[in-house]
Amino acid sequence: MDDNRVSIGKVVGVYGIHGWVRVFPLTDFPERFKTLQRVGLRGPGMEQILEVEASRPYQHGYLLKFKGIDSPEAARVLHQALLQIDEKEIYPLPEGVYYHFQLQGLAVYDERLGHLGEISEILETGANDVYVVDSPRFGEILIPAIKEIILNVDVEAGHMQVALLPGLIDEGQTR
Repeated sequence: MDDNRVSIGKVVGVYGIHGWVRVFPLTDFPERFKTLQRVGLRGPGMEQILEVEASRPYQHGYLLKFKGIDSPEAARVLHQALLQIDEKEIYPLPEGVYYHFQLQGLAVYDERLGHLGEISEILETGANDVYVVDSPRFGEILIPAIKEIILNVDVEAGHMQVALLPGLIDEGQTR
């Protein structure tokens, strides 16, 4: 499997005696499990592509039955594996909305200060996400993902343009 894959779920347990697995969704679109036909599984020492024989909602996740996985013992091997799809299979989002994996690693430029660094992490807060920028010049910068600050995102070019509000960084203090 290549690295252009996106995790949509995680195997968290075994269900029954016929090889079903319990899956915790890692997607905002869990309904995709209803029509999933093939999925990559990646875990410790394991990478494989499996065909989905059946799926159904279960509690806060889904139950999946894979072709060729017909016993609890065979299903247990998949425990903690990530279910992955190719980036080309992700659901399209509205304009101006991005998946986290699309933003991580983007170079961030402030309209006054120039290059700040790269997005290393995205924190999910109640009101809005916060982009953690690892800056060689200013250290760690926390940038709220609000339209007053985020001016432009160009995923294809790999950069984000921002207008930092006063006080977000101490411009006099550099690393």
